[in-house]
Amino acid sequence: MDDGPVPDDGPTLKLEDQNARGARTRFGRYEVLERIGEGGMGTVFLAEQVDPVRRRVALKIIRLGMDTDNVVARFESERQALALMNHPNIAQVFDAGANDDGRPFFVMEYVRGTPITDHCDENRLTLEDRLALFVEICQGVQHAHHKGIIHRDIKPSNVLVADKDGRPVAKIIDFGLAKATSGGRSEGDHATEYGTVVGTPD
Repeated sequence: MDDGPVPDDGPTLKLEDQNARGARTRFGRYEVLERIGEGGMGTVFLAEQVDPVRRRVALKIIRLGMDTDNVVARFESERQALALMNHPNIAQVFDAGANDDGRPFFVMEYVRGTPITDHCDENRLTLEDRLALFVEICQGVQHAHHKGIIHRDIKPSNVLVADKDGRPVAKIIDFGLAKATSGGRSEGDHATEYGTVVGTPD
């Protein structure tokens, strides 16, 4: 695939073929640039929205072969959980939908940051500065709880620190294992089964 203009002919399903040579895949109004992460349910790509505005975003889509009813339900719940929230310390959702094969996706704020533990160590932050970031995380978690959403997988790789107007800001990402405690579409849709483990025990 060349790097020339790509016609807007609808979603392209070959996201998994994205390579490291600069080839770009079109997914609706989003131009996929590179793969930046992968979790239990979906793959996250850095993409560029081309219409109606141009901006870098994170595009998350269920991985091929993972589109079982239970996984789709969890994925839908993550979309719903993020859509309910509006907080400076939680990655914002911009768009959501499904491709031609029915694989759901959502588009969220691209956080250009590093895991909070790496940020603290690399910048040799003082205890006071570390606690300031920790307070931001607590404020984001509290906002989610007020919306009836429990993250259930808070860990360093799910809390990124990005530069915002010259100061570090903590951003909580990846609500893939979130649970609704009251109201909302996700409540009861995918209760954790007895004897199963979700999240990151370590």
